[in-house]
Amino acid sequence: MGRHVREPDLAALTSWYAAGWKGLKVAVFGLGKTGFSVADTLVELGSEVLVVTQQADEERSRLLEVIGAELVVDETLAEAPARLLEFEPDLVVANPGFPPSHPILRWAQQAGLPVWGDIELAWRLRDKVANAKSGGPADWILITGTNGKTTTTRLTATFLAAAGLRAAPAGNIGVPVLDAIRDPQGFDVLVVELSSHQLHHVNRHPGGELRPWASVCLNIAEDHLEWHGSFDAYRAAKARVYDNTRVACVYNKADDETLHMVEEADVEEGARAIGFGLGVPGPSDFGIIDGILVDRAFLDERRTSALELTTVAELADAGLAAPHLVANVLAAAALARSYGVETGVIHDALKTFRLDSHRIELVATSDGVAWVDDSKATNPHAADASLRAYPSVVWVAGGLLKGVEVDELVAAHAGRLRAAILIGRDRERLRQAFAAHAPGVTVFEVDAPDAEVMPAVVRYAASVAQDGDTVLLAPAAASMDQFADYAERGRRFADAVRAHLSIDS
Repeated sequence: MGRHVREPDLAALTSWYAAGWKGLKVAVFGLGKTGFSVADTLVELGSEVLVVTQQADEERSRLLEVIGAELVVDETLAEAPARLLEFEPDLVVANPGFPPSHPILRWAQQAGLPVWGDIELAWRLRDKVANAKSGGPADWILITGTNGKTTTTRLTATFLAAAGLRAAPAGNIGVPVLDAIRDPQGFDVLVVELSSHQLHHVNRHPGGELRPWASVCLNIAEDHLEWHGSFDAYRAAKARVYDNTRVACVYNKADDETLHMVEEADVEEGARAIGFGLGVPGPSDFGIIDGILVDRAFLDERRTSALELTTVAELADAGLAAPHLVANVLAAAALARSYGVETGVIHDALKTFRLDSHRIELVATSDGVAWVDDSKATNPHAADASLRAYPSVVWVAGGLLKGVEVDELVAAHAGRLRAAILIGRDRERLRQAFAAHAPGVTVFEVDAPDAEVMPAVVRYAASVAQDGDTVLLAPAAASMDQFADYAERGRRFADAVRAHLSIDS
């Protein structure tokens, strides 16, 4: 690729108001929700934008034309399109859907082009709107982990907002960070949920290093290996969440790997390591004493005292008593307390907090059998946490396993399974795991058209479930082989349950 003479100083682009954005030639890879927010932002800054994607819906394609960005659609993207070569970008901003091994990212690397993600771009532009609290840009609190990210992000933002702060959840949770930093009213704090795909691209370029107020990796287990290429690469991406943290690095006391990440991180002077766990906490920890969730980190007498947050009994009333959800509450409380939120505010906010749909959501109870939708359990680690919440389970599992193993999961829970119902493309691997590790468990397989999968699941489950059982949709796999996403999978399960039980939705 021939390079044009102009070599912009990208390291100087650390403000919305930097002059260098105007005329900058940027190739944006991908046109999902994140990709469009990137293109829209850059056009607003006066950059020249070429969007390169394998697919584009009609509405976003039309909007790109309206705002003045150019679009190239290539269904294979097996190599850099001719228009991309001709465009000669100064910079690439990659959508999280593009793995490092993708041909056009390899092309960008070989061409010597810097590759940013939307998170780095948003960090550089975060001063567009000043907040009322400090007159500067919003502070960022970063949340990642294999599981529990969205619940912990929503909890943290809820606690901050209850304290009177302008706070918003953003990032992988659904609202692109670039949309949040352009909100004309501004925020005091952004609680940013980060996937490993997004973290892969952060803290790689001068001027773009994130400096969060607080950060957490909730847990780490095999996931997205097909994207990262190995567990080590996946773990390295997750560990980036702690880099340059200013006040509090929150880690999971039940997951030593998260503590090792904190120990390895290059943080700002004075940043503290704050542990959370379901046991009795030590000084600088959050934990549980006699059924009471407590803070022993953010008080002067932390070696001899603790501050009460709530009780396990109160969490049960809010549907938050499953062990992994209690851990999420403790992590979110630690992040909020690091920002000065009072314990009483956290206690009161928890009374009205409710989980997202498809996260351990009770669909119905009939004849002593509970039907539970945890379609959001899209990997073995999440399914493990869900299964542990129930003593006797008819387990609905399967889908796209994303390169991870399921033998340990099946072996760990064989004793609590009444039966298993396997769905999805990768059910052969699950079948083999049951044969090897749970040969006594009754296993059904659903081989039906997509529209008939969940009615068949419910018929099988109803044939074996007994009083005291939970029929649990916790697939340990992604959904896109048979459903649009985990939400559609959960909705179809719930609809099939209600139809079988003759319950109006």
